[in-house]
Amino acid sequence: MTSIADIEIPADGTGTGELFEAVPSLTCEMERVIASSGHGLWLSGPSQPEIESALDEASAIGTYAQISSDEDRWLYDIEFEPDTVDPFEFTLEENGTVLSASASNGTWLLSVRVVDRESVSSLYDRLDDNDVTPTIVRLFDLAEENHSQCGLTARQYETLVAAIDHGYFEIPREVSMQELSEELDISHQALSERLRRAYRALVTAELNVTEEDTAAPPIPSN
Repeated sequence: MTSIADIEIPADGTGTGELFEAVPSLTCEMERVIASSGHGLWLSGPSQPEIESALDEASAIGTYAQISSDEDRWLYDIEFEPDTVDPFEFTLEENGTVLSASASNGTWLLSVRVVDRESVSSLYDRLDDNDVTPTIVRLFDLAEENHSQCGLTARQYETLVAAIDHGYFEIPREVSMQELSEELDISHQALSERLRRAYRALVTAELNVTEEDTAAPPIPSN
């Protein structure tokens, strides 16, 4: 059963450990769009010259390049040297997906989606074996929590997750509705109806409206 794990990981001993040692006020946030072979990380806190000096000196950093900026933070594409303890790659190798990742005060907080709880145990053991002891902050099964909070049925939730994973909502789309329906082993019409109902449930829950609120207004008579 698909699960979500929120995991705290000390930066010390990972690829970013030296950065936090050099500039303790550093904060990092993973860029959600992966556009290269490295990791897109938003870095902020110290000045940009201080950050780049730390990047230059860190032995675990192979290459880096600035690709964007936003006020007082900078987006870098960073590649670690081989054999670096990389929690992001470890997660991928355990068939997981990093949903979000941020770090401050020398500690990373990762939210990862895994195919089952055994994958969380494997990820924990891999980090621990590399002298990086994580802390499982929260672990829950998607079917038990997330879909009900959003007003979705389990099938609607699973369909939306599959659509996201296969790039249905990307621009341009990476998969057609027909291809997605074949992947889910349902008809094109059933997929369209399920998505429509899921959209309605999400909008209704997010806007906190009732069925009466969403009913079409009466057409005024002349």
